[in-house]
Amino acid sequence: MGEAGRLGFELLTTSGSARRGRFRTAHGVVETPAFMPVGTQAAVKCVTPDQVAATGAQVVLANTYHLSHPERVQLVERHGGLHALMRWNATILTDSGGFQVFSLPDRVIDEEGVRFRYQIDGEAVLLTPERSMGIQRSLGADIVMAFDECVAPDASREYVAQSVERTHRWLARCATVKLGEHQHLFGIVQGGMDLELRSQSARTVTSVELPGYAIGGVSVGEGHAQMVRIVRHTAPLLPPDRPRYLMGVGLPDDLVASVEAGMDMHDCVIPTRYAREGTVFTWDGKMRVADKRYRKDRYPIDTACTCASCAGGFSRAYLRHLIFAKEALGETLMSIHNLHFYQDLMRAMRAAIEAGTFAAWRDAFLQRYVRNKGARDAPANQALDDE
Repeated sequence: MGEAGRLGFELLTTSGSARRGRFRTAHGVVETPAFMPVGTQAAVKCVTPDQVAATGAQVVLANTYHLSHPERVQLVERHGGLHALMRWNATILTDSGGFQVFSLPDRVIDEEGVRFRYQIDGEAVLLTPERSMGIQRSLGADIVMAFDECVAPDASREYVAQSVERTHRWLARCATVKLGEHQHLFGIVQGGMDLELRSQSARTVTSVELPGYAIGGVSVGEGHAQMVRIVRHTAPLLPPDRPRYLMGVGLPDDLVASVEAGMDMHDCVIPTRYAREGTVFTWDGKMRVADKRYRKDRYPIDTACTCASCAGGFSRAYLRHLIFAKEALGETLMSIHNLHFYQDLMRAMRAAIEAGTFAAWRDAFLQRYVRNKGARDAPANQALDDE
C-alpha cells in the first residue's frame, strides 16, 4: 500500500468549514472539493473517457462488486489494470463492494464476510475483507476502499452497534493486505443514524493511519436532512490533513451541504442516470426535456453552458425528439451536459472557498437553484447503488 502521506494532500484554504484542497496520485492531481463520475462496470454510461475528461473530471469511480466475477477480474488483469482497460489515464477509485452487497436479497453477513449469489450467474460467493482487497489490487485503482457493512437507516441501534464493531475488525484485516505501490487505502466511518456510534466509529477508524477517510452509510434512503445531520457531526472528527470522502452523494444541493460541512470528495450515479431518464441540471434547477413545452424550443439546455452538447448547438427540441425516438445520442448528449454541470458546480465551489465567500455563494446558489420547487424530484440522496 502507498504510504499514508504519499497522496500529499494539501489543505490550501478554508471558508467556514468548507475546504479547498489538492492531492496527487500516480495518475495525476485531483483538485478538491471534487465530484467523481461513476463508471460502475469500468465505463461511465453513454460517454467515452475523452468526453468525461472534457467535462473537467479528474477521477472516476468503478465498483468492486460488479467487477469481482473471476472472468471480469481476469479481463482487467490481461489489460494490465483498469486504467488501460478503460483508456482512462487519470485517477481511479474503487468501492469495496460493501454498499452493493447491502442491497442484495438473501445475503448472509458474519464475521468472516458476506455470502451472496452473483446476479450474473447465481454462483454462491463469499466476499471477505481480504478478497475485496485482493480484487481491488488486481483492478489497480489508485484509491481503494476498506470493506465495510452499510446498514439500513431504520436498523436497530443494537444491530448498528454490532455492525460498526464488525466493520472496524474488517478494517484491521484490510490494512494487513499488501496493495500495489501506487494504491492508497481509505477507511470508512459507519454508525447509521446514531451520532454517538458515528463518533465511536470515527475514533476507531482514524486511529488506523491511512491516506484518507470516508463517511459511508448515507444515501440509503434517509433523506437530505438526516444526511446533513450525519455529515455535519462526523466531518469534524476526521483528520484535517487527509482527504474526506462522502460516499454516494448526490444531488446538487446535497453536494453544497456536504462541502459546507467540510467534505472533499463525492460520487453518485445521479448525473448520468437522470440524463438517461431525460432530466438535466441547470443553475435554475432541473429540467425535464421530454416536457411538451420544449417541443419547438431551439435553445440548448443552457445558453451559458460550455459543454459539448450546449456549445454544439443541440436544441432542447432535438433532445426531446431523441428521447421519444429512443436514440442513444440523446442519452449521450444529456449525460455530457449533466457531467459538465456537476464539474462546473465543483469549480464554482472551489472558487468561492478561495475567495472566502462560500456562505454567500451557497445562499445565492440555493435561492436560484430551488426557486422552482415543483420541478424537484422526490427525496434527495435516494439509494442509487449502481448503474
